Amino acid sequence: MKVLWCWRCKLDVPMLDEEEFARVAGLYRAAFSPRSPTEAPSGERRSIEARFRPVCEEYERLTGFHETNANAVMHHRLSQYGPPCAHCGKPLRTPEARHCAACGVTRQAPPAGGQELPPRRV
Repeated sequence: MKVLWCWRCKLDVPMLDEEEFARVAGLYRAAFSPRSPTEAPSGERRSIEARFRPVCEEYERLTGFHETNANAVMHHRLSQYGPPCAHCGKPLRTPEARHCAACGVTRQAPPAGGQELPPRRV
């Protein structure tokens, strides 16, 4: 787990590593499963919130961050984000991103030595 800026939430939030994400993703898939209990103990159908609650609970157990939206949890995956922007330091939206959505700086291709060039304003 690592805390990073989430461009969707506009907050610094805990991002899950692959092992943590696998645990949460399994609960997310189970909520869609036809074998998942859809009825509450009283015999009533379980709400969408009730079916996805285990996702948010596991995320909170892993990170200590209270989240109520299971879809938000699913995009808090460390591997989905790119390196920090050389200009503003916020993570790029994807590992392949060509510019920073936060500040607009174009990402330079790293030279043969593997170090990124200074940022270039668009």
